[in-house]
Amino acid sequence: MRTPLGRVRGLGSARSGTEHFFMQRVTAAATLLLSVCFIVIVISLAGSSYEAAKATLGHPIVAVIILLTLLSVTTHMRIGMQVIIEDYVHDEGKKVLCIIANTFFTVAVGLAGAFAVLKISLGG
Repeated sequence: MRTPLGRVRGLGSARSGTEHFFMQRVTAAATLLLSVCFIVIVISLAGSSYEAAKATLGHPIVAVIILLTLLSVTTHMRIGMQVIIEDYVHDEGKKVLCIIANTFFTVAVGLAGAFAVLKISLGG
């Protein structure tokens, strides 16, 4: 026998509920703040030479800001697309395949971007 509070803590039939909602909001807020910093960096590089841009991107704080922006954006993208897939793809097999493809795509984009940032920032 379960109390109503115990049923609520079970998070419904899917056994998940607010985690995606909360993470989507957190990544949206992080993306908003980090994007402002990213845009400031890009504007400061407008009209700069290649060496000046490379030097700026080689600074550790700038590299960390770009990496955090990339992580936040790709995580937010993965969660948002997963919600869309879960809502609009009705065939269970296709849904699982789309969610797997979505995860692989966002990981690939994130790793490619992180590799590029690290290569520039570490002088490679």
